[in-house]
Amino acid sequence: MENDLDLRFKEAYKIASELEEKLPPDVMLRLYAYYKQAVKGDRFTFNDNSDLRNAFKFNAWMQLRGMGEDEAKEEYIKLVNSIIK
Repeated sequence: MENDLDLRFKEAYKIASELEEKLPPDVMLRLYAYYKQAVKGDRFTFNDNSDLRNAFKFNAWMQLRGMGEDEAKEEYIKLVNSIIK
């Protein structure tokens, strides 16, 4: 059964996915990193053959090493809420 945090996280993800406005790259990177940390934790994966954009995304995620998955979900939710206000 899903808890309140998981439901709020899924709702925030849905909102972020449907945003029409173009977000600044730093905000996009933070959304990506919090999402990855929330769903994967410190289980990092990186494809060496990828482009510079993927390297930036991976780096943003790596900076969250050690952050708990629940904390990452909360930060993701806060960031989405700050975007839509």
